[in-house]
Amino acid sequence: MSTPQQPVPQHCPTQRELDDLELLVTGAYSPLTGFNEPGSPVRLALPDELADAAEVELVDPEGLPLASVTADGSVRHLTHAQYGPFRRLYLSPGDVRETYAGATFVPVTDALTQAELDSLPSGPIVFLALVGAGTPDDLSPVGLIRATLAASSLLPDASVVAVPLPSHDDPSADHLLGTQVVAHFAAGDPIFALPSSLDSGAEGPTGPTNAHPAEIQEIVDFDRPAPDERGLVLFFTGLSGSGKSTIARALQDKLLEQGRRTVTSLDGDVVRRNLSAGLTFSKEDRETNIRRIGWVGAEISRHGGVAICSPIAPFDETRQQVRAMVDAAGGEFFLIHVATPLEECERRDRKGLYAKARAGVIPEFTGISSPYDVPEDADVRVDTTGRTIEEALDDVLDTLRKEGLLDL
Repeated sequence: MSTPQQPVPQHCPTQRELDDLELLVTGAYSPLTGFNEPGSPVRLALPDELADAAEVELVDPEGLPLASVTADGSVRHLTHAQYGPFRRLYLSPGDVRETYAGATFVPVTDALTQAELDSLPSGPIVFLALVGAGTPDDLSPVGLIRATLAASSLLPDASVVAVPLPSHDDPSADHLLGTQVVAHFAAGDPIFALPSSLDSGAEGPTGPTNAHPAEIQEIVDFDRPAPDERGLVLFFTGLSGSGKSTIARALQDKLLEQGRRTVTSLDGDVVRRNLSAGLTFSKEDRETNIRRIGWVGAEISRHGGVAICSPIAPFDETRQQVRAMVDAAGGEFFLIHVATPLEECERRDRKGLYAKARAGVIPEFTGISSPYDVPEDADVRVDTTGRTIEEALDDVLDTLRKEGLLDL
């Protein structure tokens, strides 16, 4: 009797890894054909529980299987990505070569100025909008494609192709990869380098203005709102009893009284009763709770709102994951460390939690039997010892004003 075949485990990669996967399976990364090849920045990090798997199925965020990858990083293509803004513009190098043979290819990494448009050669133009996770440019991937489409509408014979070229935090390797990718799309046709393109040393247009045409500027303004209009996640972290929830509530009241921003509170205890009901206080569940708060906060920031989060959030790794979520959503992440010392927090102990932790009734209690990673990247630190709430809140507000994030 044959043994039933075990299903292949599935994994949803990061957006950077999904971008890399698309370029691998379309041949845009040739001669690379898989992940983790020697000397290549194109890496795939699997969770520990899948590290020894012979094969893993890679799925998109909706669970659609895109490819399978073996232990050596080899990729077997299953299907292309189906969804996403402007998906119709994400073509393979082969499709582009067949459709746009003879055109001049122009890599684009930012909204085009009038001077750059004036510098373009005559004849058919194909703008390669280089979008991808982690790219340092201010425009979002969707914003860059919209701005490039607007530029193409101003020319007599121009088209746009989206290329999901991500950053790997290695400028030299990324430059080499990008040059190879653009060459695969152009396939011998001329490549025109703008100052904002891959070749940072390329000579570009000069002139009295670097302004965008009105059609493009409107898109830039929408995609790059002023600092005090961007989505914002105000993330309070500190020990139990430090005063973080009290300051967070006072800040929320200030914002609501002003009436200029939509505000959502994601207080630790409130989230525990609703979003994270059923989770324990184990390290794993506490991290899950923070990631849930972070995901909701990031989505609020994506739509221009303000999220005020006040969990303990003791682990730096999880806080960095939340920061990455907010960055990916186009929001601003502002970290407030309420640095009231343990002795003062324990002296207050209004809920009797520290006493129970000292007695061993509450295991893995932050500051007693579980560590707290003091944040080194806090935007502001506040010690509430011997201070009023108004005084502590002023420390936060002063920094927010200086950063141009809130005007209160």
